[in-house]
This record gives sequence, structure tokens and C-alpha cells, in this order.
Amino acid sequence: MITVYGIPNCDTVKKARTWLDQAGLAYQFHDYKKAGVPADRLPRWLAELGWERVVNRAGTTWRKLDEAQKAAVVDAASAAALCLAEPSVIKRPIVEWADGRLSLGFSAELFDAHR
Repeated sequence: MITVYGIPNCDTVKKARTWLDQAGLAYQFHDYKKAGVPADRLPRWLAELGWERVVNRAGTTWRKLDEAQKAAVVDAASAAALCLAEPSVIKRPIVEWADGRLSLGFSAELFDAHR
């Protein structure tokens, strides 16, 4: 089963879900706002995708953090703490594909490669 992690009002998540629907691929959606960030999955995401990529430093949530909070994110452990406290700082969507591979973000080419 494919699992899409994100927040429902994110435009990129909407595009990813639309692509999956149009491709006829079944998936489950994990909403960070309602269900939180899965703490058991986060270490794998940070290790495989890179904590620098998972933390969205271009997003609104990052920009709203104070300078001390930003400066404290220096490694996977500090990134994990921030992601758990502020789920919207995670780049979206993170997709766990049926074969176990992970992807970050959305593009049709990226999703085609994981089909």
C-alpha cells in the first residue's frame, strides 16, 4: 500500500493525490494535522531522504521560527525534534511506496519512476 504523508490543504500534496487518483493507484493519506508525525517513521525519512531536504527551509513555517529555533537545527536529531513539534516544517509530501521506497515532493516524472 502507498502512504502519502502531508497536510490536506498543501497544493503539492493535492497535486500528488490527484496524480495517484488519475493513475488508479490506491493509497492511504496520513494527515500530520490530525494524526501527527509518525515518530516511528521519522528517523528513516531523515536518514534516507536527508534531514536537510526533509526540513523545508523555504516554507512559511520555517520563516516564522525565531532565529534561535532555526540555528538549533544542525543534525538529524535536532531536525527530528523540530519536525515533531512543528509538522508543517516537513517538506511535502513524503510518500512511502508499496515497494518500500521513499520519495519527497511531487513531480509527475518522480511519481512515474516509482510506479
